[in-house]
Amino acid sequence: MTQSEEAALVAWSAMAAPADEAAGALVASIGAAEALEWVRWGARSLPAAAASLYGRCTREVAEAAVLAHERWERRLDVADEPHSRRATAIGARVVTRGAPGWPSALSSLGAAEPFALYVRGSADLDAAWSQGVAIVGARSSTAYGSHMAAELASGIAAAGRAVLSGGAYGIDAAAHRSALAAEAPTVAVMAGGVDRLYPAGNDALLQAVMNVGAIVSEVPPGFAPHRSRFLTRNRLIAAASATIVVEAALRSGALSTARHAAGLLRPIGAVPGPATSPSSAGCHALIRDGIAILVTRVDDVLELVDSSTEWAERNVGEVERLGERGREGVARPSFDSPADRAVYDVTSSRAITVERVAERAGLAWIDATTAAGRLEMQGLIERSKGGWKRAR
Repeated sequence: MTQSEEAALVAWSAMAAPADEAAGALVASIGAAEALEWVRWGARSLPAAAASLYGRCTREVAEAAVLAHERWERRLDVADEPHSRRATAIGARVVTRGAPGWPSALSSLGAAEPFALYVRGSADLDAAWSQGVAIVGARSSTAYGSHMAAELASGIAAAGRAVLSGGAYGIDAAAHRSALAAEAPTVAVMAGGVDRLYPAGNDALLQAVMNVGAIVSEVPPGFAPHRSRFLTRNRLIAAASATIVVEAALRSGALSTARHAAGLLRPIGAVPGPATSPSSAGCHALIRDGIAILVTRVDDVLELVDSSTEWAERNVGEVERLGERGREGVARPSFDSPADRAVYDVTSSRAITVERVAERAGLAWIDATTAAGRLEMQGLIERSKGGWKRAR
């Protein structure tokens, strides 16, 4: 990889929003450096720049890029900032897509694959993602949930696998602490820059994670952990070899991670809780809907990981329902809002109620309803007697 291409990937990591599939498809088609120059050219003369794309990439990619140009142009000044130098100044390293050490498992994200990762810590990221297990769940976990997360993380670590999570309170923290106690690598995937150890209350924990494993982000240092970045960050965690949901309410962000994992054909496990516990209602829904396998001990988790090929073959229809994610083209619409993407992903040709849409997407009812309305205006989904379904 040339230095100019590497620098351009860093620029794209700052200029494009995480999971911007229009950007990912353009970069995959013509390269990061050429794509960046195209954005600069478009700032001077968009009609001429747009005309130049047709013939260099598919019509779908070109049209998506032209529509997205305005939002990219607004962030050209951010793209030009010295992000690599800032990373080095805080002791972080930058790993760009396709470079040595890049987690190959992230390629399954297709056009939503990150352009770069900013890393504090020495963990082998490729091994962590390809062999590690993600443990996710509620921030306000119960004693039972924290105990189960710690037990499973300890067993995963003893099996020589990394534990991935989001560094948050509750289940995430319990999983990270248990891996650290076993002196095993653990990776915390951040929603903001790695210069900001978030949440602040987990500062000491995240420092320890850096010493044994790594904290990782797809956005440069200085970027704040906005709410939308938590939702898009979840797809990175979901790219691990398997995802285990320990405690999750019906509107938990952990269900977003499980949904991403389902789209990637990764095995998903869910830990059951009391039938009356709202904290476990999301786990029960995953099991009931056949999205996750019930797990209660680490042997269940390891069996799930070992069956990943069988799982993918059995669930290949699910990824077709969610939409192809080809790297050479935008196979799904490009969404400005993570909520829009989440709602679109959980709909299919069979209508489901807005309550079920909200539950599966991990959104509040009002957010799901608003997103569905926007998608209806775009002609992507439509109302029917049973609720919402994909437009034909």
